Amino acid sequence: MHISSQRTFTSDICVAKMSIFQGSETSQPHIALFPSAGMGHLTPFLRLASMLLSHNCMVTLLTTKSTVSAAESTYISFFLSTNPEIKHIEFQVPPMQPSNTTADDPFFIQFKATSRSAHLIYPLISSLSPPLSAIFSDLVVASGVSKVAVYLGIPNYAVSTTSAKFLSLLAYLPILTSDAAKLSNRSTDIEIPGLTPLPISSIPPPFFNPDHLFTATLVSNAIALPDCKGILMNAFDCFEPETLSAINNKRALRNLPPILPIGPLETYELKKDLGQYLPWLNSQPAESVVFVSFGSRTAMTKDQIKELRHGLEKSEYRFLWILKTKTVDKDDTEDLEDLLSCSFLERTKNKGMVLKEWVNQQDILAHPAVGGFVNHCGWNSVMEAAQRGIPMLAWPQHGDQRANAEVLEKAGLGIWDRTWGWGGQRLVKTDEIQKRISELMTDVKLKSRAKKVGEEARKATGNGGSSIKTIMEVIESLKQNNRS
Repeated sequence: MHISSQRTFTSDICVAKMSIFQGSETSQPHIALFPSAGMGHLTPFLRLASMLLSHNCMVTLLTTKSTVSAAESTYISFFLSTNPEIKHIEFQVPPMQPSNTTADDPFFIQFKATSRSAHLIYPLISSLSPPLSAIFSDLVVASGVSKVAVYLGIPNYAVSTTSAKFLSLLAYLPILTSDAAKLSNRSTDIEIPGLTPLPISSIPPPFFNPDHLFTATLVSNAIALPDCKGILMNAFDCFEPETLSAINNKRALRNLPPILPIGPLETYELKKDLGQYLPWLNSQPAESVVFVSFGSRTAMTKDQIKELRHGLEKSEYRFLWILKTKTVDKDDTEDLEDLLSCSFLERTKNKGMVLKEWVNQQDILAHPAVGGFVNHCGWNSVMEAAQRGIPMLAWPQHGDQRANAEVLEKAGLGIWDRTWGWGGQRLVKTDEIQKRISELMTDVKLKSRAKKVGEEARKATGNGGSSIKTIMEVIESLKQNNRS
């Protein structure tokens, strides 16, 4: 669908409100989902769409016409082809060239472009039939979408794709960036009233520059969070109990709406290509494989790849390694032989597999051969590991990932070495990597704690579980609104 209407934003208001107030013929909720850029944001929305369909909701998916990565386009197309009942609306985001900001990440630029264009969805969704019951929007577009929701007279729920710990930092960011003194002393922790202090080392470097495109975009949307009906989280109650309790009981960040854990979100069962890795995993002993993956956006330097390669080989464990060298997959064209050397691939061919492709991470983590997970600590990955009870070696690279690493360590899901810093901050050497991988694969207490986390995660999403109850309460409230 293209933006072709010449009607103005305000001239549609009366028509849309009349449509809504006339009521729907059914109490079945109709929910619009609006993700932001990147697979880390898209994936939980597709899983949420699948969950809503299973609860008899109508779903409309809003996406931008052009995506940053090829994986986004591929997965949107395939997901829609397997779920034809979902309405799909594409809209054109006007191009943006940041002039007075610091940004070299195409995803940051797309965040800002989508955020500032969110109001353009109004003419596209105001006349949907049946009318929308709610919008579930990415936190990164909350500001524009909240205004649209107000005009439509429906609630907007923000969808958080990070931990509650990092979400609390985002919510506090407008205050933090308004006072230069709060960030000028890099030797002290960040104090958010009512919450455990956050180490200054876990603050993403862009946050120290209020004019950075990433920071400015998050600040403008964090200001709008109090206007949301609630914040849906891909998480479960007992994974971050202290932070969730402090916020929901108004001991911290009192202006925030309730945080509603509805995860871990289940996979939407993409079976387009099972990949060569599953037959390989089938031939490996139980819990013998180290799964190494740094997500869809982490580009590792060649020097660090070399150290990781040697660390894996020196550990003598079997491994499945998903390798990425560019931030955007379209630019990732180097051959494995050039990156790793033919001799390494030959030496490890009987105990290791290295791939440069998108994989179904949940399928891999669910496989009995996998015994540990070396990962960047993107929140989707953390929740996938939690759901399966797979212990993690956290290696945070950017953004929310150091805060996430603190959370998973405290929850008992994994370990991490704080001295490794941010991705690219220093070269983590072979022996350090080998030592931590050995710890990951041999620590009996760690494995036991991780399995308990998995049990709690599955309990939350099972019949009568806390996450299921929460999403059902949200859906029921939308049904009640439809009936009124």
